[in-house]
Amino acid sequence: MPLSSLQVAFLGPPASFSHQAAAESFRRATADLVPHVSFADAFAAVQRGDADYAVIPFENSTNGSVVQTLDLLADRNDLYKDVKVCGEYYLTVHHCLVVRKGSYPGGLPSYDGSITKLYTHPQAWGQCDMFLSRYFKGVERQDVSSTSKGAEIVAKDTAEQGGAIASRFAAEYHGNGILAENIEDRSDNTTRFLILRNIQSLRTGEGYHQSLSIPPYLSAPAPAPASDPAPGQPQSETTHKTLISFSINHSSPGALASALLIFKAQGLNLTSINTRPSLKRAWQYIFFVECGRQPSNENKDAVLKALNDLRMVAESCRDLGTWRDQLGAETLQDV
Repeated sequence: MPLSSLQVAFLGPPASFSHQAAAESFRRATADLVPHVSFADAFAAVQRGDADYAVIPFENSTNGSVVQTLDLLADRNDLYKDVKVCGEYYLTVHHCLVVRKGSYPGGLPSYDGSITKLYTHPQAWGQCDMFLSRYFKGVERQDVSSTSKGAEIVAKDTAEQGGAIASRFAAEYHGNGILAENIEDRSDNTTRFLILRNIQSLRTGEGYHQSLSIPPYLSAPAPAPASDPAPGQPQSETTHKTLISFSINHSSPGALASALLIFKAQGLNLTSINTRPSLKRAWQYIFFVECGRQPSNENKDAVLKALNDLRMVAESCRDLGTWRDQLGAETLQDV
């Protein structure tokens, strides 16, 4: 029997970058894309089983990690114990300066400093720093829940000459005017989204991969990195990534070094390390490590061995999921 439409949660409102990432990630599936007002609501929907998947921003190539996502993955109160990562999607992010339609018919030069307040998601400020420093130095900045929300506020507010940083998709959706496009500092500005699912409520049937539960209809991966390996150097063979969180006894000398050496001993390449406060004791942290596994048979159980060894030296440890590396994979068709 065919499955009913997938329910895919994303950080709303509609026309956010998360909406765009969800639409592109699941464009080869019959899916209902459902906006959620916060990161926590999207996580909770997956935990409850109300959503089959959630598409959540994790990091940006210009501005770094999304701390709201890290805090939810830290799961200090065990609210999302069944939520794991099963995939990733890279979205090239282009920002626009948007205003209420018709308010500046002469374009960017005609605004003449009259924009007194700007709205956007906190991540976008750092991605457009050079543009903002040139045109809007000293202008008040208001954080909002998403770039699309900023565009919506500007479109509806007739009492204030505000502007927002948002996508062209959001501007068109809310009926904004666009004063400037591609205002991001770097043309390769990219956000990586994690695709989450509930490990306890998996449905079986056509379209589901039984061992990793990675849906094979996810979109093709992002283009390969711009710089190719030097002549004579082999291509990277890493095909899977795993995200692990752990905490250590900070008073024990060498505790962090001992934990990290476990990954080296198992032949796992650490591709990123992040920290968030544990909130149990001041200046104590939860560590997040992302590691790559090569596809050779001898490394097949490397992650399991590393997790077992890590539990011997860490105060706590959690496997947050394994998925196909989209930067190194050619396609998800054969997952």
